[in-house]
Amino acid sequence: MPPRPERFAAPAAAAPEQELGTAFRPKFGADGLLTAVAIDDATGEVLMLAHMDAEALAATLATGEAHYYSRSRAKLWRKGETSGQVQRVRRILVDCDQDALVLRVAVGGDGGACHTGARSCFYRAVGEDGALRRTEDDRSARAADGS
Repeated sequence: MPPRPERFAAPAAAAPEQELGTAFRPKFGADGLLTAVAIDDATGEVLMLAHMDAEALAATLATGEAHYYSRSRAKLWRKGETSGQVQRVRRILVDCDQDALVLRVAVGGDGGACHTGARSCFYRAVGEDGALRRTEDDRSARAADGS
C-alpha cells in the first residue's frame, strides 16, 4: 500500500473529535483501505462496493471521478477506464468514525457498474430457500438468455 498522503490527517485520538468534528480524517484499516459504496445519485440505487486506499481517495478528490484500489490486481484503477462506465462523483458521505464512504455518483457509458454487465453489482437476492435469485434489473442474465 502507498503511504498515507500528508493531506489526510491521522484519525483523531479522541472519539468525539473523530465522530463529531469537522476535520476529514479518514481512518484506513490495517490493510490501508477504506470501504466505499457507490450509489446512483439520481435513483439512490446501490451500484457497487469497492475499496479505496489513500492514493485512490486522493485521485477521486482531485479529479471528481471515482478511483478505487483493486485488491485482486493490487493497483489503483479509475472506474470506467476501459468500460466507459466512469463514475462522476456528486457527493461523498463519510460514516461516523470515518472508516467508510458512500459516493453519490452519476454513471457514464451504458449506465452500468458491474463487470458482469448488470447495472448494479447487487443483481441477486437470497431467496427463502437460501438460493440466489436474479433481480429484475440483471442485464447479464438477459444477455445470457438472449432477451
